Amino acid sequence: MHDDATADSDADAGGGSAAEGGSVAESSGERERDVAVLRLGHRPGRDERMTTHVGLTARALGADRVWIPDNAGQSRDTVADITDRFGGPFEVDLTDSPKAVIRNWEGQVVHLTMYGERVQDVEAEIRERHRDGESVLVVVGSEKVSFDVYEEADWNVGVTNQPHSEVAGLAVFLDRLFEGAELESDWEDAEQRVVPMETGKRVVPAESDGDAAPDS
Repeated sequence: MHDDATADSDADAGGGSAAEGGSVAESSGERERDVAVLRLGHRPGRDERMTTHVGLTARALGADRVWIPDNAGQSRDTVADITDRFGGPFEVDLTDSPKAVIRNWEGQVVHLTMYGERVQDVEAEIRERHRDGESVLVVVGSEKVSFDVYEEADWNVGVTNQPHSEVAGLAVFLDRLFEGAELESDWEDAEQRVVPMETGKRVVPAESDGDAAPDS
């Protein structure tokens, strides 16, 4: 582990793009995607909300793309709809071969697991390699993760080494990776935006100056 991956990150791996629509990384045809998230496993009827939140967290906190299993089409549609309404760029894809995504990734593979090395001990090296141009694939499990994923990963990283939500782990890791810069993202091609307020709720058209009254 902690080696450089060497395979081609553009392998299809059974996925298809569902949405394109700011993230921290540049969006350009001249470079590979910078940070992607892979949801490993999805239990229909049980994981819809969690898989959806993995995608929404990836988008909101700086990733460029998420892959989710091909039996989670409803989650894909929800993330795509949010991207259309609140902006991007962000891509959400389905894959029928998540382990091929890992094998074919060019760059660092970071598997988030409570059994991994402490995030505070490894984040600096991961971040330095990312800044030096290495793409990052963040793998987030669902049901029990097979041991070969631990072996394929360059990093097995634990956020607290305690049982908790994989969505929380993803959020903490991305914030550590970007050091808070993702909170200043500019969102492109949005239809609407939230106006920050001390109290109340306000959602306005993206081009509005935000002077409308709060939503009831």
